[in-house]
Amino acid sequence: MRTLREDKVRIKFVEITNFRKLKSTHIDFDKKTTIFVGANNSGKTSAMLALRIFLLSPNRLALRDITIANWTKIDLLGEEWEADGDPTVDLNNLLPSLDVWLDVPLSEIQHVVHILPTLDWAGGMLGVRLSYQVKDFDKLKVEYLAQRTAARDASITGENGENIKIALWPSSLTDFLERRFQAHLELVAYPLDPAAVTLPGKNGLATPQILPTSALAFDHPPFKNLIKIDEIAAQRDFTDAGSNEDHEERGDRTTRRFKRRLSDQLRSYYDRHLDPSKTPSEKDYEALGAIQAAEQSFDARLEAGFSAAFEELEDLGYPGMNNPKLKISTLLRATDGLKHGSSVQYQVADPSGDGTKTLKLPEDYSGLGYQNLIAMVFMLMGFRDDWMRVEKAGIHEGSDVSHEIQPLHLVLVEEPEAHLHAQVQQVFINKAYDLLRKHGDLGNSDNYCTQLIVSTHSSHVAHEADFSSLRYFRRRSAPHKGETPTTTVANLSHVFGDGDDTKRFVKRYLKATHCDLFFADGIIFVEGQAERILVPHFIRHHFPELARRYVTLLEIGGSHVHSFRDLVDSLGIATLIIGDLDATTAVKIIDKNGNETTRWKSTRPEQGKAQQTANSVLKEWHPKKKLIDELITLSPEEHESTTNGDYELYVAYQKPVKGVSDDTVQTIPRTFEDALIIENLSTVEKVQGSATSKKIREIVTQSLSGDDLQDELFELLKTAEKAAFALDCLMLEDPKTLKPPRYIADGLKWFEGAVSKDVAESELKVGPDHGRG
Repeated sequence: MRTLREDKVRIKFVEITNFRKLKSTHIDFDKKTTIFVGANNSGKTSAMLALRIFLLSPNRLALRDITIANWTKIDLLGEEWEADGDPTVDLNNLLPSLDVWLDVPLSEIQHVVHILPTLDWAGGMLGVRLSYQVKDFDKLKVEYLAQRTAARDASITGENGENIKIALWPSSLTDFLERRFQAHLELVAYPLDPAAVTLPGKNGLATPQILPTSALAFDHPPFKNLIKIDEIAAQRDFTDAGSNEDHEERGDRTTRRFKRRLSDQLRSYYDRHLDPSKTPSEKDYEALGAIQAAEQSFDARLEAGFSAAFEELEDLGYPGMNNPKLKISTLLRATDGLKHGSSVQYQVADPSGDGTKTLKLPEDYSGLGYQNLIAMVFMLMGFRDDWMRVEKAGIHEGSDVSHEIQPLHLVLVEEPEAHLHAQVQQVFINKAYDLLRKHGDLGNSDNYCTQLIVSTHSSHVAHEADFSSLRYFRRRSAPHKGETPTTTVANLSHVFGDGDDTKRFVKRYLKATHCDLFFADGIIFVEGQAERILVPHFIRHHFPELARRYVTLLEIGGSHVHSFRDLVDSLGIATLIIGDLDATTAVKIIDKNGNETTRWKSTRPEQGKAQQTANSVLKEWHPKKKLIDELITLSPEEHESTTNGDYELYVAYQKPVKGVSDDTVQTIPRTFEDALIIENLSTVEKVQGSATSKKIREIVTQSLSGDDLQDELFELLKTAEKAAFALDCLMLEDPKTLKPPRYIADGLKWFEGAVSKDVAESELKVGPDHGRG
């Protein structure tokens, strides 16, 4: 066992600049597992790709990886060169960079001495900037101007002698760099000043420090002996803009391709860790001797079997080759037995009960999800054993390197759901980190640090993870005109981290239901089961554009919705709250001592009665009013809130509707159900099924009006089976005849526009290269 340490080297956070949508993005890393979540096109895949390129494959960066808003400025530099003017643009400031901030105890100084910014460092934060820069500005300028001049002057003579311009490459500096990117750029590493660290402001954007002009670059890779980096990339069957097969074939990547078959994984593991022919030790000699003895025995048997055939061949002769002598020499490898479909088998039954007659099937006969899980687990085991120098991994070019272990192991897993079905996703995320630590020198010890980074679109993965490990990629609209939308990352450990009752409730509620809201374009909160059943019905049949969006609907009682405010503020996506007016009236109570107190009792809402709402959202979140008279006269615009421009919110609740027999009289529904009934009287008469539907039909057919109808419905709905009535409504022959109550229709119309606008802004001028994930 190696000597234990008191603390570990770990990555505290990274900041990505000028990379696709990640214009200036701060991402906190958990001490163990970090899960990237967020809606589609929010930047999760871009973040994983940035880590891959900067830390594993720097030669894979392409022009399209630069934030697209910077292209105009790059082209401006080209125009300034062509005009022979003084450049106003610094190209290096427009190129991608990655700041890696480590938390390093002073006891680990031996691992980071080569990246210390000053001899006064006494433990704590250490930063390294990996930045793409132009190798030689003069050379770039000369080559660009030469190519641009040739392209600009290119022309041909037309049939009538006219001069016709020809459009040739390059048309601009970005067009030039698209072909000549790698020839003129290089990745350079600089030390950062720990005293100058600035955390993101209120808008969540990172504020990377500005390097002084005197900053000196490292003359060696800063993380080579500090961080061991491995990756399982998502495998996509369609064209992947983030992939580059040419680089993979040249070995530019240090990752291993995903192999589903366990026999393939076993062969790879054998080659890296167990092959006795690679720097054999004493315990390998016996195995090598057995293999050589088998080869000699097999050679003798084959030579005897082919002797007659060889004698005939020797008599043939051939110009320049007389009496050829043929010999057989076999080469046996231990992995030859793993190259067929039945090399790995699963035992499925044992009819004998004593293990003498087991029934087995080849590995291909197991479920695809199980095969993929086994394959991914084996890859993680291989990563761990490579890092810990298990068996042959401890020998490099004949030298013992078993003691040369990086103090930090960073493992990137992109979209495990691409390989695994729902149930297996949950198993994987629960076991992955523990598997990476399953070694005598790891486990719960402080020997070395393992940090697992997972990006996902799967609510199953998010559900099984500790919510404090979630990092939410939040789409933000363009900060200025002419720029593109960008992304910030919210550390949800701040939302779920402490143990107060409100946050505990939110966490447990999400664990008890689902985690779709971490991937949704918008959130709808509803009061009860009837709304939970019928609001999706209304969306499907009356709001087709909204039906195309990824919307999550949470059923939360009005007294609990406001508990989600901190989470909604962090997610920053369009939010619709459909609540009840919940009118109450003051009732004076006199106790036995003659003291008078006031209590608020639930009642049917009416104007001019000094009633107040019991709905916490209306009183404490928006519109922050409690008088019924104020709430029912609110204008449509006052139902909206832009929350200081951060995200859009709309609160819908019952408003006055025209009376049944006299449209000059207005009634105020108290709940979703009576609002639905009052505004769909003729349709409700056709609803059949449950006892509740029958009672409602009986009330409606009485042709009651105004207060009488309200009172009847108010009393019935106190004890009615509301969910049963809602389910009966779904069975109407023509689903479109059931109209949403006006207050819900207004809310859904607003929500449709808000969600569509958010999605459109996130995709504005952002193609698949810039917006995936």
